[in-house]
Amino acid sequence: MGKRMLTLLAVCLITVMAGCSSGSKETTYKIATDAAYAPMEYMDKDKITGFDVDFLEAVMKEAGLKYEIVNTGWDPMLTEVKSGETYAAGVSSISITDERKQSYDYSIPYFESTNMILVKEDSPIAGALDLKDKKVAVQLSTTADSLMAGIMGNDSPLLKRFDSNAIALLELDSGGVDAVVADIAIVREYMKNNPDKKFKGILDPEQFSAEYYGILFPKGSELKAKLDPAIKKVLENGTYTEVYKKWFGEEPNIDNVLNAK
Repeated sequence: MGKRMLTLLAVCLITVMAGCSSGSKETTYKIATDAAYAPMEYMDKDKITGFDVDFLEAVMKEAGLKYEIVNTGWDPMLTEVKSGETYAAGVSSISITDERKQSYDYSIPYFESTNMILVKEDSPIAGALDLKDKKVAVQLSTTADSLMAGIMGNDSPLLKRFDSNAIALLELDSGGVDAVVADIAIVREYMKNNPDKKFKGILDPEQFSAEYYGILFPKGSELKAKLDPAIKKVLENGTYTEVYKKWFGEEPNIDNVLNAK
């Protein structure tokens, strides 16, 4: 066999080996979050932790997929997931809404929630309609923002929109607003961690109906088909209940979540 033939064989062998190597490399999915929603997702020193983080870990393990979760902030998460260029999904207490479905795909629902009003203990506010002429803080681009825009008017100067619930809660604490509207888990966690501040939470099921969280994907994502069966398995095999009880100290209503549309 001549030198030329040996060289050609060597090149072919290297090419085949390189192709096998690149084809067998396991994909690591980058997942975006806004780690400012204790107890759902938040920073514990330099580590992202919370219910959603533990839930995601269980789902990715069930699906047999590698992943990395990154704290991007809320608006950057929505923008980056929509483009699909860097992040394959977003996990951050993201309510499933018809409006968002126009721009994103969702996983099946995995968490039942509602919005709650937080006010000072001596506040006369008793429900959502009482907020119409009050100063109300919400996080921008959340369902609380949409709900209060519907009650107060989208351009109301009394509706204060902030980049995070943490800033909105500080605004209430300092007396800058009369109320904060946010997801029930966030409001309850804040009251639990600040018992001396004398706040109270108000539910209004007539104005704030139940909503469900889902994992957010870019339109046409192939990851949805991999994670939906894993989410269903985690919900049904007891893993979800363990994670839920760890963070909330009570049993979840699994049937409501499984039957949500």
